[in-house]
This record gives sequence, C-alpha cells and structure tokens, in this order.
Amino acid sequence: MIRGVGSFLKEPLGELAGEVVLTVVACLVVAGLALAFVWGWERSPLVAGGVGGALLAFLGYGGWELFRPARPGRRGRLAGVAAATFAVAALFVTYAWSCNCS
Repeated sequence: MIRGVGSFLKEPLGELAGEVVLTVVACLVVAGLALAFVWGWERSPLVAGGVGGALLAFLGYGGWELFRPARPGRRGRLAGVAAATFAVAALFVTYAWSCNCS
C-alpha cells in the first residue's frame, strides 16, 4: 500500500521540483541580466545600448531561423545557435513571466 502511494506521488513531486527549479533559474537570469545592464549603463551607456541591441538582433535572427519555412540543405552553425538561444530565451521568459521577484 505504501509503495503504491509513493510511486503515485513520485511523478507529481518530480514535476513540481522541476517547475520550481526552472522558475528560480529564470528569475535569477532575469535579475542577473538586469543588474548587468544597469552596471554597464553606469560605465558606458553607448556600449550597454549596443550590446543590448546586438543581443536583441541575435534573438530576432534566432526566431526568424526557427519559424521560417524549412529549405533543403544544411543550416549553418550560427543559425542553429541563434535558434537554440531564442528557444531558451523564450522558455526563460515564459517562466520569468510568472515570477514574483519584482
């Protein structure tokens, strides 16, 4: 009887722990990026704005590569990295959206 209850609770508790870990990591990444941007802005607003713009352009390129129609041939490494970065950023934004760390 106890083993049946333990195996029944094992999956939901594992999923709950995974959700908590992802949410905490997403909140820490968002806080770290905000602190890095503020620190960079204090040092040099031009460089901080340039790096932020380059990061947004890279994420935009990743989203374009991820959602455009597939073409025959091999996707380049930069396109693959950009698409993976976009997917991870979208996952973090989804989890950070529900974060109450403001």
